[in-house]
Formats: sequence, C-alpha cells, structure tokens
Amino acid sequence: MTIFSKIAAGEIPSYKCAESDKFYAFLDINPVAKAHTLVIPKQEVDYLFDMDDNSLAEMTIFAKRVAKAINTAFPCRKVGMAVLGLEVAHAHIHLIPLHSEGDMDFRKEKLQLPASEMQEIAAKILAAFE
Repeated sequence: MTIFSKIAAGEIPSYKCAESDKFYAFLDINPVAKAHTLVIPKQEVDYLFDMDDNSLAEMTIFAKRVAKAINTAFPCRKVGMAVLGLEVAHAHIHLIPLHSEGDMDFRKEKLQLPASEMQEIAAKILAAFE
C-alpha cells in the first residue's frame, strides 16, 4: 500500500481539498506554490496512463473541478496541471496556481508553510469545491 493509498484511506493525516467516491485531492506537503494540490485515484495504480480510459477521464474531470475550486479560493491567471509520477508509485496529478510559468518549476525551493496555514488553504479550497 502506497503512502497515497494510506492518505486516501485516512490512515495518514492530510489537508483534504476535495473528495469523491473514486478520487481524493489534498495539499502537497512540499508545495512549489501556495495551494499546490495533488489529485489521486483511491484505487491504487502506479502510473496515470496505466489507468483504464474511463477512470482516466473521470479523474481528469474531477481534477478540473478541483482546479476551479483552487482558482476560486486563490485567484490566479490559470491553474497548471502536471503529471510526473516519479516521486510516489501511485498515479497523481499536480494542480498548481499560476501567476507566471515559473510557478510550475519543481526544481525551485519548496515552500515551508505552518500547519495552521495549510489547514486554512485546504478549507478554502474544500469550501469552493462543494
């Protein structure tokens, strides 16, 4: 069981931003930008493109709803979407608020936000999602 499966199951705490019966969205604990959110399928699958077509389409639509909630809670020019998949062997999509293209640079120093701020960010996204 991956760390993301444990997060989706509630075995490991997370900053929940959105949830459905098949997908879960939560804040990245090493964000490249404020409100950097991860979207995962609850069913464990290693690589996004190993998902069946219907599940991949559903996950993309769920991610779109999360991106709209991020933009509502934290207005930005756009919400960028990235699929890397090398850090954790569980399919996931990164959603990152963009004010410039440099906001999507995963090589830059990660933000260190206090737990109280992370909770506040997640609550704002969750409220905008519902």
